[in-house]
Amino acid sequence: MSWDDTTRRAAEAGIDAVLDGETATITLNRPEKRNSQTPAFWAALTELGAALPGTVRVVVLRAEGKSFSAGLDRSMFENFATFAAASDAEVDATIDGYQQAFTWWRRNDLITVAAVQGHAIGAGFQLALACDIRIAAEDALFCMKEPALGLVPDLAGTQPLVDAVGYSRALEIVATARNVDAAEALRIGLVNHVVPGAELHAAAAGLAADLLAAPRGAVTESKALLRAASGRPYDEQRAAERAAQTRRFRDLAGTGES
Repeated sequence: MSWDDTTRRAAEAGIDAVLDGETATITLNRPEKRNSQTPAFWAALTELGAALPGTVRVVVLRAEGKSFSAGLDRSMFENFATFAAASDAEVDATIDGYQQAFTWWRRNDLITVAAVQGHAIGAGFQLALACDIRIAAEDALFCMKEPALGLVPDLAGTQPLVDAVGYSRALEIVATARNVDAAEALRIGLVNHVVPGAELHAAAAGLAADLLAAPRGAVTESKALLRAASGRPYDEQRAAERAAQTRRFRDLAGTGES
């Protein structure tokens, strides 16, 4: 499916997408529903990720209205009985399909930036966590609401939350289902920057421009190294650094594969 066809389908699900050179801006645009999420919404996000032109290096995720995303659309709660009656394999496959909307943001060839204002609740919190970098408006509130509803966070948000704030703090945030305001989010490393609400979109655009300054190959290799660092023994990470630097030397000399 072409980019134009994909963006038209996404707009029908309440998501706008615009290309500007090497930057794509994806805007959640269901303000009347507080950008709540549905399976159609997730399918549109998945399709946008698959259709991104190869020239895109930075993706900015932002939202219209007072809330970044208030989580699941209320219609989703009507499906719980259906899930309970399905087989384990059917439930697993369905949730896996939903998760695809949250996974492509971590690709090594992209840097993704979430600009968060107002409520980022449940699925909204996990969508912000899907991005590499988060900028928050001063009124931002993050909340992992699922445990309060008898559920668990299942949209690929648990690992990035632990990566961002550590296990103990992540457990407390999830188990209590409490709000984390912008000031605390900055202090604990959940967000990179906090700005006045009126400056949020400009700050995200400015950061996107800064992220394009270095050569793409160097940034892609660096992101891959950093993402894998916590899961590797120290000596393996050093070896990975050496291999990445060798590729960079060869690319800069014009003798590499790229």
